[in-house]
Amino acid sequence: MIVFDKIKLENSVLIEEADSLKNAGFISKEQLDFIKKELPGLNSHKNILVRIGFFLLGSFLYSSICSAVSLLGISGLDHYWEIFPFIFGIIGVFGSEFLAQKDYHNHGLDDAFVLGTILSFGCAIAIVADFNEVLPVSIIVAIISFIMFLRYIHLVSALIFYLAFTGTLGYSIFEYLEAGQAILPFFMMFYAASTYFSCRKLIAGLTESYYYNGILLIKSISLILFYLSGNYLIVRELSASLTAGYYEISPEIPFAFFFWAFTFIVPVLYLVYSLQNKDRIMLWISFLAIAFSFYSFRFYHSVLPIEVALTLGGLIMFAVTFFFIRKLKTKESGLTFKPDRISNSNTFLNTEALIIASTFGIKPEVKPSESPMEFGGGGFSGGGSEGSF
Repeated sequence: MIVFDKIKLENSVLIEEADSLKNAGFISKEQLDFIKKELPGLNSHKNILVRIGFFLLGSFLYSSICSAVSLLGISGLDHYWEIFPFIFGIIGVFGSEFLAQKDYHNHGLDDAFVLGTILSFGCAIAIVADFNEVLPVSIIVAIISFIMFLRYIHLVSALIFYLAFTGTLGYSIFEYLEAGQAILPFFMMFYAASTYFSCRKLIAGLTESYYYNGILLIKSISLILFYLSGNYLIVRELSASLTAGYYEISPEIPFAFFFWAFTFIVPVLYLVYSLQNKDRIMLWISFLAIAFSFYSFRFYHSVLPIEVALTLGGLIMFAVTFFFIRKLKTKESGLTFKPDRISNSNTFLNTEALIIASTFGIKPEVKPSESPMEFGGGGFSGGGSEGSF
């Protein structure tokens, strides 16, 4: 299914991990250059600005090819112009395959053709459905994006797949079940929780590490979806917007106490769990969820003027931050305020980078001068690699 050479793909993963080790100070620049020289990888760009530039260039190239095809075929297909989006999608597939064969991965040019393919087929189905059907479009987008993720290891395609698949399920529940509107929040909670635990299981048994980032992204989005599915503000306003009549002020919803409790309890659970398990992504999500919970409460109950509320909130945040900094700044392990030498939590998912160092004979950067032992020979107190004493 994967179009790339798996050896080069695995080498790219190892080079990325070695780069993280170099940034953390575990290996030197010379060692990193040696690893890159010995392990040929794919043609990628880590600099987001460079990647955006190549994406714009790829978009211009893709649109130019589509425009040329349109000009050549518009005379013969004057009454069948609906076929052009399908042709554009096929062009995107061929372009993605060509760039993949040239080892372009996360480069920018390939992003333009992969995303253009998804957009073209989505627009094609929307035109065929006369822009009246949402379900066929979301289904096709979910299928195409899922194939793009599996074949090209494209991270944005994984995000599009999960959003489109979620939209497909939500729309189906709402449209085709009699009590769809009533059970939609609870269904989405169950769906998000199932996604989270499924992704955890997949990551635990993952053998192909290049799928890790995509699964991790879906796992993180499922946390956000779970919280938003039970957030009082989201549930109440979405219910009002889906009702046939228009409401200037949204009406109260059933089980309001449950959704209010959910709004404030779930972010705290996220926070506690992330600290216990050292899950940085969940920690950031918990902070955002806590902030949105207070916004949800203030949206309906303005207890204090906005300037007073912001001032008090800032003072409380400063006091809490100062307290934890004082408590954690001297700790060396566990939850600590010390800077993280490796910001990428996936750096040690594979130990191959360390094995490569020993396989190719990369020597340590610093050798303790006070050590009397000379490794590699047999010149000290025992038999060494040369067999002498």
